[in-house]
Amino acid sequence: MRRLLILLGGLLLIMTTGTGMAADPENRIYLDLKDGRVVIDLRPDVAPRHVARIKELTREGFYDGIVFHRVIEGFMAQTGDPTGTGRGGSGTNLPAEFSGVPFVRGTVGMARAQSPDSGDSQFFICFADARFLDGQYTVWGSVVEGMEFVDMIARGEPPRQPDSIVRMQVAADAE
Repeated sequence: MRRLLILLGGLLLIMTTGTGMAADPENRIYLDLKDGRVVIDLRPDVAPRHVARIKELTREGFYDGIVFHRVIEGFMAQTGDPTGTGRGGSGTNLPAEFSGVPFVRGTVGMARAQSPDSGDSQFFICFADARFLDGQYTVWGSVVEGMEFVDMIARGEPPRQPDSIVRMQVAADAE
């Protein structure tokens, strides 16, 4: 928190504003959708391997143009499969990094198959709290701006006309 000291009529007022901490551009993702920009703060403190892999794929342009292939009303929007079928990925599985971070609205988690260590490139953003996922999926980020644009993603499994990621960038690299 940042504190402001204000002298008003001989009375000292102390006000706090914000967190006082600027976001680390190396641990922030810009996810551009057709309706606007979604800002995701990464969580290297709870999922360092996942965060490193997401940044690596992002910097390669892997996510640009990939569709949201599974979008369930009241639950989540899933993307990250270059085939658009839900069966593809980058080809590199990651060991699970489960944490105590809860799956609530705006949480970004790694999708996986039955094996906990099968997370690859697919991820999802929760539309609503999904606490039944706690401790079973890796949390690697959270939406801090633009959740209204996530809410606009076309629904379906798959959607008839799926929305896609226009561009995904690490904030430190953003133009």
